[in-house]
Formats: sequence, structure tokens, C-alpha cells
Amino acid sequence: MRAAGDDTPTLPEDPAALSALLLAAWAERDALACRCDDVTAERDALASRNEQLQHLLLKLKRRQFGRKSEQLPEDQLLFAFEEIEATLAENAAEAGKKSPALRDQQAKRRRAGRGRLPAHLPRVEQVLAPEATACPCCQGPLVEIGADTSERLDVIPAQFRVIVTRRPKLACRACPGVVLQAPAPPRLVEGGMPTEATVAHVLVSRYADHLPLYRQSQILARQGIEIGREILADWTGMAALEVMPVVRRMHEILLASPRLFADETTMPVLDPGRGQTKKGFAWAIARDDRPWGGADPPAVVFHYAPGRGARHPKALLAGYQGILQCDGYAAYKTLAAANDAITLVFCWSHVRREFIELAKGKTAPIATEVLQRIAALYAVEAGIRGQPPEIRRAVRQAKSRPLVEGLFTWLTAQLARLPGGSPTAKAIRYALNHHDGLVRFLEDGRIEPDTNTVERAIRPLCLSRKNALFASGDDGGRRWAAVASLVETCKL
Repeated sequence: MRAAGDDTPTLPEDPAALSALLLAAWAERDALACRCDDVTAERDALASRNEQLQHLLLKLKRRQFGRKSEQLPEDQLLFAFEEIEATLAENAAEAGKKSPALRDQQAKRRRAGRGRLPAHLPRVEQVLAPEATACPCCQGPLVEIGADTSERLDVIPAQFRVIVTRRPKLACRACPGVVLQAPAPPRLVEGGMPTEATVAHVLVSRYADHLPLYRQSQILARQGIEIGREILADWTGMAALEVMPVVRRMHEILLASPRLFADETTMPVLDPGRGQTKKGFAWAIARDDRPWGGADPPAVVFHYAPGRGARHPKALLAGYQGILQCDGYAAYKTLAAANDAITLVFCWSHVRREFIELAKGKTAPIATEVLQRIAALYAVEAGIRGQPPEIRRAVRQAKSRPLVEGLFTWLTAQLARLPGGSPTAKAIRYALNHHDGLVRFLEDGRIEPDTNTVERAIRPLCLSRKNALFASGDDGGRRWAAVASLVETCKL
């Protein structure tokens, strides 16, 4: 008997009917579960798609309206500082004119912070003596008991001069036909007018100060010196030919180093057959042992190549045996796979770069967490820069290893929670796939955590590329790489 108000459904007493009802319920449950799985999969797919679209939208907005890298370009940043500081100085000078006390205070502050001028600069002494040489009281002679001295930086504007080489001819009055004359000295540009110092000035202006030759021609014209761009180009080509053996020797020396950095950047060059530019590449290898107190001098060598294939780094690093620090480009991995003597070390800056774009949108807490953890690694590095390798290794084992191991464990756990196609998952996979090369700096105090050394050496090429637009074909790319090798090594 059923109680009044009991809504519990009645079950059939027939076992067959009851079994059929149970099977139907199970089928309905399985159908609901499938639909739930489909909904979950659809939800994850939509979330992944939304994240990709948001990431793409932010990139497009930054490309259209904002900066394109994680940092404001150095030249733009410095320009902004210069303008702000000049405005502050102008305002301070105007205020100083109205207040003698403030003017004295400003002068005192400048004296305290101006430092000393280099000792190698020539000194021109100016003596300012009193007009009177006799005592105003007794009219007796005055004697010097001391002097106040001050130094100011002076400049003589660039001054061009003409070197006149005179070779007298000497003859004997007694012996007909006897004439003696000193041989003419050899010239870098035979039959040309420049001295070697002038040619060097053109090269430094072009490849260190990023002044294209047509601008240098305009500067010369202001002094009344009419030398066209094509003549300056002739001097540059002849000088580059003399530089190339030096660069080849630098290349040989670098290949004997136990550790090198490697990177590459684009170098637009003219393609004469099509009348357009094509994309060449400047491959770079660099050495800088100063962070761990090494005695070998720093250097960088550039090598021009018309492409980015694996054969180009293979030619550049032929016979190399040692540690190669680079990014995750496949060409370096192919090189190491074919040469067991090369040990690849990957770059933490490239790992960080993968997450910077994501963190900018402020919608990716995982990316923000990764950046904070990597920043902790770099804080350790800042404390051991310049220390011997054994000290750097010991500190890294004690402080950096727990940070690195914790980061990779955490990244693995986060990857399992993310849709596989999301940008965050892609950035995590980049780090996990390069694990072995990223942790090698923990075991060797000579290894840096990143490839910033070679990237800093490449940066001036990018500025020169921006000003000069392109090189004059493959030969121009090789010339550019050779002279840049010498210039950037001297700067290091």
C-alpha cells in the first residue's frame, strides 16, 4: 500500500520489465555523459580559441598602436630621456637667473658631480694673474702662495687638413744622369687622395656611428670638400679587402675557445637580377669571458650568408669543439646532432620572451608567475657576476637549482590543465622541450644563463641596417659583416 502523497514511481514486479527499465536508464545516463563530455570538449576548444584570438588581438593592437618588443628601443628611450632632461635644465637655468642663491647652489652641485676628465687629453693652461703686481698697502712685490685650478672640456671642431708629401730630386753636377729620390710611400688607395686615417674615419662613421656614405658626403661638402658617395664607396671597398684577413684570423681564434655564443639576424641586400631586395643573414659567433673572470679578450665575428639553412652555421662553426650557447633554432640542433663535440646550451631570455607577450595582456596569470620565477634566477646571477667559475657553480647549486627544478615541475603541472592549442601551452612546451640545454648553466660556472652577449653585439647591425636600408648584394653583405666584425670587437 502507498501512503498518501507518496510520489515515488512504482517499479514493475516482472523481472524482465525491471531489467528493461534498468537498461534504458543506463543508456540514458551514458547518453547524458557523452553529451557532457562533448560540452566539456567544446568548452575547452572555445576557451583555447578565445585565448588564441585574444592573444592575436593584443599583438595586432601593439603592432598597430604600440611598441613591438618587450622593451622600448634603446635609441627611442634615450631620446625621451634627453628631451626631458634638457627641459629640466632649461627650467633650472631660467630659475637660476632670477635667484643668485639658487644659481650658486646649482654650480656647487655641478662641481660635486662632474668627475675628472681623462688624463690622456692634452692640457692647455691659461694663467689669469691680477693686473696689479705690487701690494696695495706698502707697494712691495707680491709672491705666489698658491693657486686655484679648474678644468673644462673644450673641443676643436673636426678639422680636415692636407698632407703634402714632397720628394726632392738630388743630382750630381759632376756625374751626368745621376738622380736620387726617395721612393713614394705605399698607399691604401693607390692614386687616390685619402690617407689611411681618412679611410678609417669613413669606415668608423659608416659601421660604428651608422652614417650612410651619402650623409658623410654632405658633411664633407660643408667644408668645401667635394667627394661624392661613389668615391667614398670605393675607399670602403678597398679598406674592407684589407680587413678581411684580420677577420679570418679572428674567426680562427674564436673557434679555439671552449665556449661561444651564436645568433643570426636578417640583412637586407640588393638582388640585382630582380631590382629588389632579398633577405640575407648575418650569422654571429661571439666570446666574452669577463662575467666569470676569464683572461681571453672578448670578440665577435660576423659571417654573411644568403640564407638561414643549417649549412651556414655548419660552415661557420666547422671544426668547433666546445659549448655553444644559442636559441632554440633548429639549425643549431642539426649542427650539434652531427658533431658530438658541441654541447648546446639554450637561452633563458628566449624562454622569458615567450611569456612576455602573454603577460602584457594581464589575462595570463601563468605567464606572470613564470616571469617572476625567472626574475628570481636573474637576481642570483646579479650577485655572482664577475666571480670565478667555481664560486658561480656553487651558488647556482645552492640557490638556482631549487628555483629551476621548482619552475619545471610547476610548468609541467600547468600544462596538464591547459588546452593544448593555447598560446600559454605553446610557451610552456618551448621551455620543457629545451630543458636539458636550459639547466646546463647550473653545472658550469663559465656558462651564462642567456645569449645576451651576442644579441648586444648584433644590435648595432640592426641600427646600421635601419639607416642604410640594404647592402649592395651578396658582396656588400660580406663586406658589411667583415668590417662590422672588426668594429664591434674593438668596441667590446
